[in-house]
Amino acid sequence: MASIFSKIVAGEIPSYKIAETENCFAFLDIFPLVKGHTLVIPKKEVDYLFDLDDALLSELNVFAKKIAIAIGKAMPCKRVGAVVLGLEVPHAHIHLVPLLAESDINFSRPKLKLESSEMQEIALAISRNL
Repeated sequence: MASIFSKIVAGEIPSYKIAETENCFAFLDIFPLVKGHTLVIPKKEVDYLFDLDDALLSELNVFAKKIAIAIGKAMPCKRVGAVVLGLEVPHAHIHLVPLLAESDINFSRPKLKLESSEMQEIALAISRNL
């Protein structure tokens, strides 16, 4: 059965897409820790990041770097943190989180609930900085 991320890549579930390449996809987390929290995934459905072949793992990380730089330009932050947890969805993914403080990347804190229009504005702001 396809993961929710595979369904997003296939266009079966809508997303706030930031960018995509032939093998990678970036979109806003719909339950963000902070505004601009983005997920970067391989289009190929692989559960664990370190089970990706070396070429795709490298490509995904270079893609994530480009997205992180765009997030840093679009969102007020000191840095963009990168986290690999991968427990909630069985599809490899990297969380990119704009940081003003270390507490911004605490996954146990309550998530934001943003309006669709604000999510669209954030996605567009990040995309424009690519």
